[in-house]
Amino acid sequence: MRDLLTLEIGAVAHGGHCVARHEGRVVFVRHTLPGEVVRARLTEAGDDARLWRADAVEILEASPDRVASAWPDAGPGGVGGGELAHVSLPAQRRWKHDVLREAFTRFADMDFPGEVAAAPGDDERGGLGYRTRVTVVAGPDGRAAMHVHRSRAVKALDSLPIAAPALEELVLGTRFPAASHIQGVAPAGEEPRLVVDGTPWKGGRPDRRDNAPRRVRESVTTPQGEWSFQVDVEGFWQVHRAAPAVLVDAVLSRIGDAETVLDLYAGAGLFTVPLASSGRSVTSVESDARASRDARRNAHDVPSASIVHADTRAFLDATGVTADAVVLDPPRSGAGGKTIDVLAKVGASRLIYVACDPVALARDTALLAAHGYVLEEAQGLDLFPMTHHIETVATFVRS
Repeated sequence: MRDLLTLEIGAVAHGGHCVARHEGRVVFVRHTLPGEVVRARLTEAGDDARLWRADAVEILEASPDRVASAWPDAGPGGVGGGELAHVSLPAQRRWKHDVLREAFTRFADMDFPGEVAAAPGDDERGGLGYRTRVTVVAGPDGRAAMHVHRSRAVKALDSLPIAAPALEELVLGTRFPAASHIQGVAPAGEEPRLVVDGTPWKGGRPDRRDNAPRRVRESVTTPQGEWSFQVDVEGFWQVHRAAPAVLVDAVLSRIGDAETVLDLYAGAGLFTVPLASSGRSVTSVESDARASRDARRNAHDVPSASIVHADTRAFLDATGVTADAVVLDPPRSGAGGKTIDVLAKVGASRLIYVACDPVALARDTALLAAHGYVLEEAQGLDLFPMTHHIETVATFVRS
């Protein structure tokens, strides 16, 4: 077996790589583009392996969609989280549309009906500076670092260009205890914050005060209204600065005239609060205790919102609840067959599905179809530039 292969690169595949073949074997190649000819270094290989993995380390014939990497630290042999940094922004969106199309063809036996749209401001910023949440580790020298892709090894960061500029400056300019786990947050309108191994930091050191702030404020403004949220500094919130507003607008514009709504996998209430503020009766269901507490605080002044801390499937199975519409934003694995089986009993005429994984959405689309839910429309949203990740909002109606 050779460590370096010359490969002709084929189509994109879900996960941030393209497919090539070597002597009949499939090779997943990162840091390349369809149509290129590259020299690739094998990173995972074996005589009995079903497939091999490789990084393109020399471009022999380049695609016209190739650009200078926006994040060299995430290049071949580098950290994860920037696997499309060598791809022009329009081509990144075509890449993601191709992934959605292939997933729907393969798992839902249908064409993907939508396109992939950029978030506001991303083209002007070159797809950079969008992340308001980052997670890094400290290397042996205390510098911010990330794990090398599919490895336990860490690599010190020279830059973090996908982060909000003030957050990038804070994270890279601070020294931390070796091997510590660091979360950085840049809330709207506030100075960025750091939490190191669960402890808030201030001024480059632990803030051990009993009243050290552990919450951040976020605001969401859409044509339909403006809402304020408080979120635990380590809690879940959409990472793209524009994502909360984009997604709330997408959900509100699709919900129709539903008077009762189930908001499943509801997190801190991002959809619950706007939906209930319009007078709808909304039940928020979230299994994570911290997120559910955040939702309860955020919906405190919205009497038509009911906050439930529970597993979604268990709640639906136990209560037999009904609703006019359902909003669901499941984890990357999707809702899955057992949850969709009980979800169908809710009797909702409309489902708004917010998905962060194309394959999971396509599989769930087929499962929903078996219960009479037809995909009415879907829209891909490029809320993770420079990565293979994509958010999709899909509307299902009961036939």
